[in-house]
Amino acid sequence: MSPRSTDRTIAYFSMEICLEPAIPTYSGGLGVLAGDTLRSAADLSVPMVAVTLLHRKGYFTQLLDEAGNQKEAPVIWSPETHLEKLDVRVSVEVEGREVRVGAWRYQVVGEDGHRVPVLLLDTNIPENSEWDRALTDYLYGGDHHYRLCQEVVLGMGGAQVLRALGYVHGVHYHLNEGHSAFLTLTLLEAQLGGRTRWDLTEEDIDVVKERVIFTTHTPVPAGHDRFSVEDAKRVLGAERVALLEAAKCCANGEVNMTYIALKLSRYVNGVAMRHGEVSRAMFRDYPIDAITNGVHALTWTCPAFRELFDKRIPEWRQDNLYLRYAISIPLEEIRDAHRLAKRALLSEVKRRSGVTLDENVMTIGFARRATPYKRPDLIFAEPDRLKRIAQRVGKLQIIYGGKAHPRDEPGKMLIRRIHAAAAAIEKDVQVVYLKDYDMQLGALMTSGVDLWLNNPMRPMEASGTSGMKAALNGVPSLSILDGWWIEGHVPGITGWAISDDRELPVDPSDDIDDLYSKLERLIVPLFYGLPYAYAEVMRGSIALNGSFFNTQRMVMQYMKNAYFPKNGLSESRAAGVTST
Repeated sequence: MSPRSTDRTIAYFSMEICLEPAIPTYSGGLGVLAGDTLRSAADLSVPMVAVTLLHRKGYFTQLLDEAGNQKEAPVIWSPETHLEKLDVRVSVEVEGREVRVGAWRYQVVGEDGHRVPVLLLDTNIPENSEWDRALTDYLYGGDHHYRLCQEVVLGMGGAQVLRALGYVHGVHYHLNEGHSAFLTLTLLEAQLGGRTRWDLTEEDIDVVKERVIFTTHTPVPAGHDRFSVEDAKRVLGAERVALLEAAKCCANGEVNMTYIALKLSRYVNGVAMRHGEVSRAMFRDYPIDAITNGVHALTWTCPAFRELFDKRIPEWRQDNLYLRYAISIPLEEIRDAHRLAKRALLSEVKRRSGVTLDENVMTIGFARRATPYKRPDLIFAEPDRLKRIAQRVGKLQIIYGGKAHPRDEPGKMLIRRIHAAAAAIEKDVQVVYLKDYDMQLGALMTSGVDLWLNNPMRPMEASGTSGMKAALNGVPSLSILDGWWIEGHVPGITGWAISDDRELPVDPSDDIDDLYSKLERLIVPLFYGLPYAYAEVMRGSIALNGSFFNTQRMVMQYMKNAYFPKNGLSESRAAGVTST
């Protein structure tokens, strides 16, 4: 069934969506993935509408002093400048009172003009109390109670806004992570049609399940939103919590958003092959498939490589799989395009920091949320060894970016440690930490560095997408074998692995030795001694990884397996996966 011939609409719910740099309604990977998903859905003419929160205060502006101390400030932006205000009002019950919810609209326009509307929910309405008006202000801000109330607005308010706008018949819901799982409460109540929770049957639950798809992104139990039954009763009301309990969505005295979504979805997937395995081990009672993430190729390919691809493989815009043919692009043209991308990045580094970096020096990039499991300071574990590599094998310079959550003190400490380490080795290795990492800077970094570094603790990387963006621009990865890199790593062809083992290391410090060994014995000598051999790895990254790890392929898999399955394909595939 093609999307053009179906009357089914996919309502895509996500707590954050990266729409464009000027709209700060995202914090990182989850939001960037959501935005890329919608861009590819528009390109493929998928009948889709998206729902998120407005986040009037955005995901904060990051301020860093010379020692790396992070301070936060609200983002000043004007919804009126970028969005269309809709004439719609609904209300949700929060703590026994009515909270009014309005909406704004943004249109994601595909290559052929197909539009995917994005509805951004807003509680900043005069009828609401001051506290309620701020409910949609902050992304991942406030406390546990604020988050619970926000998730009521997103899930239940979003379902009502869709209905008020005429999305009634043939609507199926895709939950991008568990934040919006309360929308299933609205579906359960509609299915009961005035009957009490005592009348709830497995058939009622199956009717709701048939309309819900769930993508889980979190490979560790602590990362899933959970609320005590007492807190949930305070916010949702005793009757609604009792309905969740009747649907067997509560466990261990908690309302767990992931369990609600698992219980009330007909199709569930992780976001990489490895993450699917981890998720099935975490939630053994549920069939969980895997659809590996991707990135929107046209958005994340830099101007120099866009021009090169247009010249050599013009079909790539309509069909990203044609990037496979990049394997025939002359190496000199790959090098020339990368040189332009690198100059653009180093120019921005100079503008933002005042630091002048050398375009002839091997440049390593590391940018993602600053939090301990991502180990951003791993490369500084043995500074003397890093200095020796730079002195004896080839010069190095490193560019960092990434925010720590305002309440993540260990993450903030990591930024300070990187600044301190940089100061200690600055005579041998120049290190720049660029503040306020965002979509624009991410595009420059993933296209302009020579090597993309990623070294999280296994198995905590569900997928990761920054390395996919790098691959589109011919930037190889040096990465832990976790998330997507298990699938994308072809040794010496697309990049290199830190510790050539996908299982948990007996001693995580082994990663340190292997990181330095790969740099010292393989990567830096190749970069300086055999530059055209290094360019072959760059070309291999595009042909093998750029052609596959994109949201065009990803959305087509969702269409076939989840959105428009034929003959129960999604259910049978998920069952098949869990039986292996």
